[in-house]
Amino acid sequence: MNKAELIAAVAANAGLSQKDAAKAVNAVMDEVKDALKKGDKVQLVGFGTFSVKDKPERKGKNPRTGEAITIKASKAPVFKAGQGFKDYIG
Repeated sequence: MNKAELIAAVAANAGLSQKDAAKAVNAVMDEVKDALKKGDKVQLVGFGTFSVKDKPERKGKNPRTGEAITIKASKAPVFKAGQGFKDYIG
């Protein structure tokens, strides 16, 4: 399912117009991104938790040359499924 299909499904499920569903989906995605950028977690009970994980600087190898390189520290978004979601899926 892509974003357009998600918007169409939300519109049909909630009885909204495509335009209103698009606004709602975009607003939720923007709020999740903004919260993560601030360092907050987003917990949706029964669905899961979005958070940011710090990845420390580490050593690696260039796969072409085999040369040792340093991979910079970074932050990565993480999603952990909640128990209700896990139970629903399978």
